Amino acid sequence: MSHNHGGMSMGSMALPALPEFPKFYYAVVGSAVAIATLVNIYNHLLYRQRLSAARAGTLSPAKPRSWFPLWSATLFAVTREASNFSVRIPLKGRFLRLPTVGCTSLVLANVVVLLVLCFYGLNLTDQFSKESVGFRCGVVTLGQLPLIFLLSGRNNVIGFLTGISYERLNWLHRWTARCMLLTATVHMGYFFSAWAPYDYIGVQLKQNKLVWRGLAAWCTLMWINFSSATPIRGWNYELFVVQHVASFALFIGFVYVHAPPELQGYVWAAVALFFFDRVFRALRVLYTNISLFHPSHKRDGLLACKAEFMPLPHDTTRITIRKPPISWRPGQHVFLSCQGIAPLQNHPFTIASIPEDGKMEFLVKAQSGGTRRFFKHAQKWQDLADTPSRPKTVTIEGPYGCHRPLRQFDSVILLAGSTGATFTVPLLRDVIQGWRENSDPSAASNTSFLSSPKGAVTRHVRFVWVVKSRGQLEMFSEQLSSVYADFRVIREQMRGIKLEVTVYVTCDESFTEEHKSLLNTMTAPKSTAAQNKVVEHGTVEPRNRSTGEKDGSKITKNEVEEVSTTSRSSDETGDACGPDATCCCRTPINEASASNPASCCCCTPADAATSSSRSSTSSAQPLQQPRKQTLVHPSIQIFSGRPQTKDIIRRSLEQAIGESAVVACGPQGLVSDVKQGVVELSDERAVHKGTGAQGVYLHTESFGY
Repeated sequence: MSHNHGGMSMGSMALPALPEFPKFYYAVVGSAVAIATLVNIYNHLLYRQRLSAARAGTLSPAKPRSWFPLWSATLFAVTREASNFSVRIPLKGRFLRLPTVGCTSLVLANVVVLLVLCFYGLNLTDQFSKESVGFRCGVVTLGQLPLIFLLSGRNNVIGFLTGISYERLNWLHRWTARCMLLTATVHMGYFFSAWAPYDYIGVQLKQNKLVWRGLAAWCTLMWINFSSATPIRGWNYELFVVQHVASFALFIGFVYVHAPPELQGYVWAAVALFFFDRVFRALRVLYTNISLFHPSHKRDGLLACKAEFMPLPHDTTRITIRKPPISWRPGQHVFLSCQGIAPLQNHPFTIASIPEDGKMEFLVKAQSGGTRRFFKHAQKWQDLADTPSRPKTVTIEGPYGCHRPLRQFDSVILLAGSTGATFTVPLLRDVIQGWRENSDPSAASNTSFLSSPKGAVTRHVRFVWVVKSRGQLEMFSEQLSSVYADFRVIREQMRGIKLEVTVYVTCDESFTEEHKSLLNTMTAPKSTAAQNKVVEHGTVEPRNRSTGEKDGSKITKNEVEEVSTTSRSSDETGDACGPDATCCCRTPINEASASNPASCCCCTPADAATSSSRSSTSSAQPLQQPRKQTLVHPSIQIFSGRPQTKDIIRRSLEQAIGESAVVACGPQGLVSDVKQGVVELSDERAVHKGTGAQGVYLHTESFGY
């Protein structure tokens, strides 16, 4: 069997040589990356222009004025509305959420390009042309290999140019591998169909080493795609990473011995990209953690980062690195490892503080493995009251993560579920810091073109935090109270700014639970049935709505009494604190309602729960601050129930006189509701379509693998 890589002709039409087809593919990919790069550059220049306009005294710098910004804002608004839309299909009491139009369009465009390159100019019905089709598909398949490795690295050229973080490119990395499996299957299928009429498949597999090597490569690629599915990837992520790298190494070996010599350069390019990412990451880790590069940390020993561990309610660990050797932007994350507590483990954690704090802080929810060991270590030192806590040596890699700076938007809406506040609270504090810089006359003079602009153009900030119980307020109660106190001081100099902070206490796991979902596309419906089951030994076992698995997280004795009282009220007597025997913690809250009902029995102390269970009212009320509970600023409203995210976003958008930003971080249920609400509001308000409604930038982060 020979490989014909020269030019082919079909009638009078001359086709390019086979090695040219991957070049056509990368011309298309390069064009797409170039467009995304131009958009990234434009957004960066727009950010600087808006902050410069604010310092010059422009009343609404986030509102486009001239024809080019108006035209681009309209184009972006239409593109966002279409790309963020997704279809939700009711399925047995749940919703099957399909991928967004933007993601689907990107994958389909890639498939179309690949199929055109595979079949263009060939006779697909001719029995004697099937091997030619197989050769073409094999070359196109091989050409995709460097792109897969380019999209998999944490440090890659595409992410740098487009301003897209690696974790978002990783989604595209998985789908590119699936597209490669498609063309590889077509490549193998056409050869088999050419040999099948002559019973030649078995002979080829026995006698032709090239054929069985190709079949082995295909089987390995099939396993890589299968093992990368969400259920397997989330089952044991550390094990998945190890086997994933080993499988790709095996796949590369089979592809190398299967590919013709003149095309093996694509294999070497993929290997080079892999080692470039690893070497670059190693250099970053060395620079960040070795104290020799940071004179102020030389007295700390060889490694510069020392961390303190403190246990918090709801199996949460606060990890603090004082005087970190690197800087970061709010919303970024790092990979943290502590070999003394969890050897050979490296976990990504969002940085819950801002650089102005002088410390790097993380709030880590204990699940299993390393995060559970962190929590047990923190508990151990807390129990030893006479022994001072000893900082542990840790290493960090990063920071990673990228999004448009929120200081450039007229209105900012931040929504978080549970520990998703570790992402949104630093963003809130960064806007407050921008307001503080606005009030500082020297901030503008200290800004150069290469440095980050100072100040903020934001007029209105709306912050919403959804927690499962009141105990979680302790995580950020001090910071939120400090934010509101700072805001009141700044407002004395800047009368045009506005801040609204609201906390919702709800029993709804779809808005608060941080679990391993078997299918990221499954989102829980707006249910009112209780999900928690009280068991012995003072623990609560929340049931995962998607899997029915136990979370196994422990709570305090007082919280057990609260839940036990609620459970007995609902299960033994058949009564509940809400209307129609429902838990009022899941009742959708209309903040504009003027009525004031009793608080929820599911989220308040036992005595309050008993009195609440006798109430029959159905509207919402801010929770009263009970004794011996974590207090927040009096201006921060605490509601018992589920937020109506669409109405919250609508009220903020109606106040905006320029472009707004909506940022959500939390479980899939919350993120899905926010994304759907933004799309519907953009269409309802006819953003940049002659109604005067301004654009809406959406950024979401969700729990999962």
